[in-house]
Amino acid sequence: MEKPALHSITFKVNHCSYSIDVFSHHTLLEVLRDQLGITGPKECCGVGECGACTVLMDGKAVNSCLILAVEADGSEIITIEGLGGPESLSPLQQAFIDMGAVQCGFCTPGMIMAAQYLLNTNPNPTEEDVRVALAGNLCRCTGYTRIIEAVLSVAREKQIEGKK
Repeated sequence: MEKPALHSITFKVNHCSYSIDVFSHHTLLEVLRDQLGITGPKECCGVGECGACTVLMDGKAVNSCLILAVEADGSEIITIEGLGGPESLSPLQQAFIDMGAVQCGFCTPGMIMAAQYLLNTNPNPTEEDVRVALAGNLCRCTGYTRIIEAVLSVAREKQIEGKK
């Protein structure tokens, strides 16, 4: 049996540059978690249906379980860890906490990354816009109401700041 091919890739993850060797069949999710130790993106369905592995790749929300690591060569990846950490949460991370939009937390990183993409591309979303943007992210705990409220609260806060 043939050994899987190794490929050298260079990319940025959470503002840090990496040059690593990856197997041709490994997904971006596998490389993030297993080679780089970045555990925010979660593996759940493995087929792009649940959104738990959502990251930003070159500014776009993608399911990292569907992207081969070799496809990320030259890209910039942002995971939940790249938005903010315990000492300095992003406004969206803080809103999820403040609004009670986190329960078990498994879907939260992917949900926040999908919501961040929405806010990056549409700073003034309607409730329907939020629902559509998060349609690819499944949550079994919260019922979505508080998640939607958290996203809308950040959008409203940014609008208020913009008027000052």
